[in-house]
Amino acid sequence: MELGLKGRTVLITGASQGIGAGLARSFGSEGCDLRLVARSAEKLDALAAELRASHAVAVEVLPIDLTQIGAVERVAEFAGDVDVLVNNAGSIPGGNLWDVDEAAWRAGWELKVFGYINLTRQIYPRMKARGRGVILNNIGNGGENFDFNYIAGSVGNAALMAFTRALGGPSLPCDGVRVLGINPGPVETTRITNVLKKRAASTLGDADRYVELMAGYPLGRAATVAEVADLFVYLASDRSAYTSGTILTVDGGISSRRSIA
Repeated sequence: MELGLKGRTVLITGASQGIGAGLARSFGSEGCDLRLVARSAEKLDALAAELRASHAVAVEVLPIDLTQIGAVERVAEFAGDVDVLVNNAGSIPGGNLWDVDEAAWRAGWELKVFGYINLTRQIYPRMKARGRGVILNNIGNGGENFDFNYIAGSVGNAALMAFTRALGGPSLPCDGVRVLGINPGPVETTRITNVLKKRAASTLGDADRYVELMAGYPLGRAATVAEVADLFVYLASDRSAYTSGTILTVDGGISSRRSIA
């Protein structure tokens, strides 16, 4: 399917690894020019070199910590007049209310929750001025599945879901800007492996038994990065021009496996 994205510019935060790197590869394969942001200069440079070689696209990188004062403004300046913003940076710590102290809770929200909100605040007016643009928020299905052992993430993700719907409802008819959220479930990344190892250590007494915890996942596995990233690319395209203010969940049905008993 021709998505018509060739030559468009995409800004991706948290782009150096995991889903972020997968997003860069998927958008690059469609001929998009890329603006990549993350903390690790080394990882960004390696990914940029790979993308330039494999897809012959323009790739610029900005190594920066988005939680630092003035960082969001620097990223917005670096971005210029991008066609697509993908808010992806951040991971909120797991644990229950007493495991996650105030400092850790605030740090997780500063990068992911307020990071998404503040960068959108910077980029949206430029898209509005042009009458077009797409903002994609990588959120997570924890916002739909309230988890005692992932309480900071569940609450933060639910807040970002509300933010996406509140902004994306009027954004298309009023400003020509589409705002959407994607809720991945477990994805085959280093992060999910570390989360499962921690849970296996506490529940099974052995971190190395983390693979056993995947048995309850749909198909007995986590999603691949490509299965998630390719959806972002489609949603950014004109093939999805009538989609805004909604959340799409990619978790193999986990969020729908509910019962009245």
